[in-house]
Amino acid sequence: MVGVDNSILYTTLPALQSQLGATSTQSLWIINAYPLVLAGLLLGTGTLGDRIGHRLMFIIGLSIFGIASLTAAFSPNAWILIGARAFLGFGAAVLMPATLALIRLTFTEERERNTAIGVWASVAVLGAAAGPVVGGLLLEHFWWGSVFLINVPVVVVALIATFAIAPPNLPDPNRHWDVISSMQALLTLTGLVIVIKEAANPARSWWVLLPAFLVCILGATAFARRQRKLEDPLLAFDIFRNPVFSGGVIAAAGAMFVVSGLELMTTQHFQLNLGYSPLEAGLVVVAVTITAFPFSILGGAILHRVGFFPLITGGFLSITAGVSLAAWFSTQEFLPGFIVGLLLVGAGAGSIMSVSSTAIIGSAPLRRAGMASGVEAVSYEFGTLLSVAILGSLLPLLSADVDRAYTTILVIIAVSAAAFAAVTSHSFRGNPKGATHA
Repeated sequence: MVGVDNSILYTTLPALQSQLGATSTQSLWIINAYPLVLAGLLLGTGTLGDRIGHRLMFIIGLSIFGIASLTAAFSPNAWILIGARAFLGFGAAVLMPATLALIRLTFTEERERNTAIGVWASVAVLGAAAGPVVGGLLLEHFWWGSVFLINVPVVVVALIATFAIAPPNLPDPNRHWDVISSMQALLTLTGLVIVIKEAANPARSWWVLLPAFLVCILGATAFARRQRKLEDPLLAFDIFRNPVFSGGVIAAAGAMFVVSGLELMTTQHFQLNLGYSPLEAGLVVVAVTITAFPFSILGGAILHRVGFFPLITGGFLSITAGVSLAAWFSTQEFLPGFIVGLLLVGAGAGSIMSVSSTAIIGSAPLRRAGMASGVEAVSYEFGTLLSVAILGSLLPLLSADVDRAYTTILVIIAVSAAAFAAVTSHSFRGNPKGATHA
């Protein structure tokens, strides 16, 4: 559900602009408000889960998510929808770290836990990749608010299942939660996103760009200083000294940057320039899901045999090849070849996401389980956030120069994937076959 809401609006943007009267700027903020709040609060909610118990956090997050979905579905204008999307991000930030923490509490044997995380990652990949299809399918039969209303029955079922089968709540009152640090992180990310959007805007306003840059720098500085002073920080920077942990963070963010950007730009290109319906555009990118789901499960199952290097670095090389093929066949207007490229992207993304989570969660100290879960979730959301902020700012180019713009964007994505392959090859050059707890 959390993954679907990251991408379900990709095929809904044209409908929002026509039915709700949203401007292009409002449309991008409708997409960005969700991952922005989600990424900004995840670190704090991860450690808060350590304090009050991850089962309780999961229940609270689900409840907030359901209420926010109802609000979004019946929003009368674009600004209220932006606020509702931010509220959705808050609910997702509360429940998301608890999902991995509950898995860790349930599966104590390493191979079992790796497989469980692989299943978790495959569901997350499936949700993110299926979002455009779900959005397109709903718009074929219902109004735009249905893309949010669909969350409500999922919330109800998840709440019932949580009370029935989830492990008991295990709070640790000795753990400290620092709300100031959470707000500093949120301000930093907000400033960063505004800086990226304004820098990419040809009609940029320096009165917006410079204050946003200042907020970003001051927020990041204040956050870093506060973490060094706290006895129980939201983020202990020494955790990144472990190359497996830092490599997992880079891999998770990089995979979401590439996949989110590819899905967003492809669905918009096929709708705005090629005349596809929302459902048809969603069905094009569902090719990513077809291979991502099985490769994600397979990655978790074989990690103990092959190690991180072939699954993560090899996954980025597969993405690079797939996006390059898609770029070539888009110029030839040969859809079957384009789909083959997307299948390669899905295979690479699935193998990366299944084991990057294992690298992050498994290499962190047990006493920092909540922190590691928060960092893991932030990695995925930060990758999505940057992708929408950077590549989404290039959307006007699709209308300005159709023939070159989409191909150029795909080349940028392919180069990004190759860069992530190079970086992760350094992190996993020893090719560890499992993360050990510090």
